[in-house]
Amino acid sequence: MTATLQQLADVLRPVKHVLLDFDGPVCSVFAGLPAPEVARRLREGLLAAGERAPAGADEKNDPLALLRLISDARPDLTERTDTALAALETEAVRAARPTPGGESVLLACARSGRLVSVVSNNAGVAIEAYLTEYGLSDYVAGVFGRAPGDPSSMKPNPRLLLEAMEAAGTEPEHCIFIGDAARDVEAGEAVSVPTIGYANKPGKHAKLAAAGAVVIVESMQLIADALT
Repeated sequence: MTATLQQLADVLRPVKHVLLDFDGPVCSVFAGLPAPEVARRLREGLLAAGERAPAGADEKNDPLALLRLISDARPDLTERTDTALAALETEAVRAARPTPGGESVLLACARSGRLVSVVSNNAGVAIEAYLTEYGLSDYVAGVFGRAPGDPSSMKPNPRLLLEAMEAAGTEPEHCIFIGDAARDVEAGEAVSVPTIGYANKPGKHAKLAAAGAVVIVESMQLIADALT
């Protein structure tokens, strides 16, 4: 069941630090430059450099999953592939589609005196480029994208959440995570931070619920309204 405004308000009342996923809650990163095209360009880049993508790479249309696969099979190609993907993500965010209500959440946090940290598997340079483009940088206390050259830092690993909390000097009981994938919920649970699930596509509600999201919404604007 989708959370009501009152349920969200109750969950958010003790929160001082909002940890916010990027692709989904803030924008659709690959709306203009589709993920399969990004993955194709990554594979072509390896070929152009005289390298062959590992077995199974041709079936990966998710560029982040492709990065993981390449890193696992060919650690020597990890840094090169990550750098290429970060450049493609930065290109993609120029054509990204803002999520309705995503900006409103940032503004509502600012008005209510809450810190926001963006915690994402996407590259930090791409996230920062998007925030700058849309004039949102001042509403974000910190950006915690995947560690360059280290795909193992990506969620469900809680490392990025821990880094965000440490940088802000906050404790889990004063934090909430907002994410649109089961791996977000898993990362939050690993550090005792509850997660609000954003079910922005069919089938996500059940997956987020099964993962243990504390509440689930289908609208980022509802979160913004609850914050105020």
